Amino acid sequence: MNKVLLVGRITAKPELRYTNSNTAFLRFTVAVNRTFTNADGKRDADFINVVAWRKQAETIAKFFDKGNLIGIEGRLQTGSYDDRDGNKRYTMDVALDNFEFVEGKNKSQADSSSFSEPSPYDYQDNSVSVENDPFAEYGDSVSIDDNFLD
Repeated sequence: MNKVLLVGRITAKPELRYTNSNTAFLRFTVAVNRTFTNADGKRDADFINVVAWRKQAETIAKFFDKGNLIGIEGRLQTGSYDDRDGNKRYTMDVALDNFEFVEGKNKSQADSSSFSEPSPYDYQDNSVSVENDPFAEYGDSVSIDDNFLD
């Protein structure tokens, strides 16, 4: 089994790119805090490279920025290449399968939206349209009273 789950902050503005066959892809890094503190009482972070493809890459590039918190589900993917000096270099990335908006634009508004790559057997339209947002008229946040569920 090869499964990776991460929650972390994007370290730089994601830049969307396209392959020669016009397939969208995105490489970005996520800083994930470790669960323990170091000798100075601070938490170190691991910087993990992530690769997204197609609609997911386009969505992340459009809606995420440096510092945004993102939830990632994917798998480890290894690779290698020869650098300019002819030395063999090895890579390890998380190939993104699904992602979630963990916080809203103002970094305090949680959003449960998630996106996943559609299965070839899935005939439903999984696209998200900002134009059809039922909460668009409410601005950046919607407030729900704690007594709502009582």
